Amino acid sequence: MMLIMLSSMVLLLLLGFPMMIPLTVAAVIGFVMMFDGFGQIDTFIQQMLGGIRPTALIAVPMFIFAADVMTRGQSANRLVDLVMAFIGHIKGGLAVSTAASCTLFGAVSGSTQATVVAVGSPMRPRMLKAGYKDSFILALIVNSSDIAFLIPPSIGMIIYGVISGTSIGELFIAGIGPGLLILFVFSIYCVIYATLNKVPTEPRASWSERLTALRQALWPLGFPVLIVGGIYGGVFSPTEAAAACVLYAVILEFVVFRSLKMADIYKIAKSTGLITAVVFILVAVGNGFSWIISFAHIPQTLLAGIGINEAGPHGVLVIIALTFFVACMFVDPIVVILVLTPIFAPAIASTGLDPVLVGVLITLIVAIGSATPPFGCDIFTAIAIFKRPYWEVIRGTPPFVFMLVLVAGLIILFPQIALFLRDLAFR
Repeated sequence: MMLIMLSSMVLLLLLGFPMMIPLTVAAVIGFVMMFDGFGQIDTFIQQMLGGIRPTALIAVPMFIFAADVMTRGQSANRLVDLVMAFIGHIKGGLAVSTAASCTLFGAVSGSTQATVVAVGSPMRPRMLKAGYKDSFILALIVNSSDIAFLIPPSIGMIIYGVISGTSIGELFIAGIGPGLLILFVFSIYCVIYATLNKVPTEPRASWSERLTALRQALWPLGFPVLIVGGIYGGVFSPTEAAAACVLYAVILEFVVFRSLKMADIYKIAKSTGLITAVVFILVAVGNGFSWIISFAHIPQTLLAGIGINEAGPHGVLVIIALTFFVACMFVDPIVVILVLTPIFAPAIASTGLDPVLVGVLITLIVAIGSATPPFGCDIFTAIAIFKRPYWEVIRGTPPFVFMLVLVAGLIILFPQIALFLRDLAFR
């Protein structure tokens, strides 16, 4: 049964159908084969609806809406200008600023693709003018956007938290440490790259220019303070933080900056609605798909076959990392989280692994996979935004993937990289 389901998914993907279609068709095929027809289809529909019932998912469309407002407004550019004012003059400063801007905007949007658009659009022309190779620039932007999947508010963490029953607030806090570690590693590589390739430095900004950039960025910097500070301080839940984020974004871009007009609300709401519809369809069908394969005892059979129950905590984490990484090279990260998380849940519980640690690792791994050939979704976002060929976008990817995998390995070996801030905030 599983072979037929997977074959149908691969065939439909190769034919160019969006991911929701192959996933739906495969789930329906599995249901028909397991129950001999459509007589109990209402059970499958109930499972699908159960996937989108958790109230925590309300945060997803709100964070998407807030990110869209900020991407169309001035927040992204102000954050970029702030970073450039303070570190743009160092060796490799323009590249380091790009990675740092992705981190800052990730703390605002929680979306890798929104980060590619918001940061990549203004920074790529600057880096080209400064003498960086386009393959390096594209790889830097695509892979630095992975940090947005770890730094709160992370949509991937919300999905994982809902599926696994893990505290989304704890996941948000735990993602900060690994996100900053990735930024540090990328920054070192950028400095080395600029030194070896003799890339000239940017002019040093005066303190007057720095203070101006800081003053202009104070409002956008309020987003991470609002989200992390609000959750950490117990002022509101992650869902309430999403609502506060939307209100803050609207006030900022429509009232304070006046960068958007009321006529833009319709376009933003329409874009958010379309993206949210796709996400929720994937969540619903993914829940139905997971229920079918669990009902058929397919996960238990597969995991027993590879001996995961004897692997120990570190072995389980390595197997999870490899499985999620390979899957996200071909399939959308949200789908991978939805389908694979329930499969590994028994092994995670039996080995006593901290679900927050597992969630951070999974979020990092799916982010890496989404920027990795052949079909990482961020690659195709970059192709669409920058109008560059596929091979040019992926040419500079290997060093960044190596660094990201290195960070994932460090998290497995030293869990406190992820758990220190969580323990400080919630223990």
